[in-house]
Amino acid sequence: MQVDLAGQVAVVTGGAGAIGRAIVRDLAANGARVLIVDVQADSAAQAVDEEEKLGGSCACEVADVADGEAMAQVAQRLRRDYGRLDLLINNAGINTGGGRVPIHEYRDADWEAIVRIDLTGVFATSRALIPLMLEGDGGRIVNIASVAGLVPLRLQSAFVAAKAGVVNLTKSMALELGPQGILTNCVAPGSTLTPGTEALFYGADGAYSEKAQALLSHIPLGRPGTTAEIAHSVLFLCAPEASYINGVAIAVDGGWTAGYTRDF
Repeated sequence: MQVDLAGQVAVVTGGAGAIGRAIVRDLAANGARVLIVDVQADSAAQAVDEEEKLGGSCACEVADVADGEAMAQVAQRLRRDYGRLDLLINNAGINTGGGRVPIHEYRDADWEAIVRIDLTGVFATSRALIPLMLEGDGGRIVNIASVAGLVPLRLQSAFVAAKAGVVNLTKSMALELGPQGILTNCVAPGSTLTPGTEALFYGADGAYSEKAQALLSHIPLGRPGTTAEIAHSVLFLCAPEASYINGVAIAVDGGWTAGYTRDF
């Protein structure tokens, strides 16, 4: 997929992770200058090296997306080094800690950690960087939610609550910022194949594990998505041609949220 992002400046939070790297690659390959914001310093630097070898323009900043002061410093760097911001991809997120347990067994620390990054991180980052975007000709914001924010899942109360918050926060931002030239949308990935989930999907023989087959049984396409497929949907929302899309949540989930597939 090729779009014209020449001259545009993009921030991708969580750009050192699997989905984040795919997003960075698509944006850089289409002409954007990309700043990765991530707490993983080594992985972020490696991502920058990879993009530069491919001819892209990429840099990184180590910062916690939920820390308002840290994100204010990122805004200062953007103003100093780039003088503008056109694309903001709020991708940073976690879903770890404590295992999958019912809500009455959920630990405070696990709840707070997930909600802090997955929801407060979107708020804090957007609050810090939107003023710079408003100084220019507007732009695009894409928040990464999840199918868990569209349909409830068991034993993941913090993640479900945070991602549902991202979906409605996206709509609120679209209402507020659309009249000022900033389009805000979100992408809701379904089951996605990453290095972290590969062991979940595949057994030692390279075939889908029994657990994975059960997990994927309700997805019409019968497979997990790829990070590239998630990134392409983000690229589409950033494209100049997507100029009348505002406030939507695009499920990139192989049909998961369309309904269950059943033989009866």
